[in-house]
Amino acid sequence: MNFLLVGIAGMVGAVLRYGLGVYFDHWWFYHFPLATFMINMAGSFILGWLTNFLPKVKWLHPHIKTALGTGLIGSFTTFSTFSVETVHLISAARWGVAILYVLLSLWGGLLFSWLGYQLGKVEVKMNDF
Repeated sequence: MNFLLVGIAGMVGAVLRYGLGVYFDHWWFYHFPLATFMINMAGSFILGWLTNFLPKVKWLHPHIKTALGTGLIGSFTTFSTFSVETVHLISAARWGVAILYVLLSLWGGLLFSWLGYQLGKVEVKMNDF
């Protein structure tokens, strides 16, 4: 059952990533890969938050928790696309944009993960959930 839930959540995450990528492509015409960057930053924040928040939600089945983190967010974010886009920038001799992309992705991902993790530590009344 766990594999099925992770797979379904993974499909949802992949479709969300694709949809956002298409949306960004309609209005972003610059060399910086903004769609992947924004998706990875959002995913880093959400996964950081889920890491601390979901264990507090006692009524949610552990398989659902795994599906949300591993399936949904794991397929929503994309290291492989980040890597390929960086190689494309380097191949096109856009070294400045490539270096900026790598540094912003690395430090931004860590920052947003940390921020989400800290937010997930905030105590909330679980009766509200």
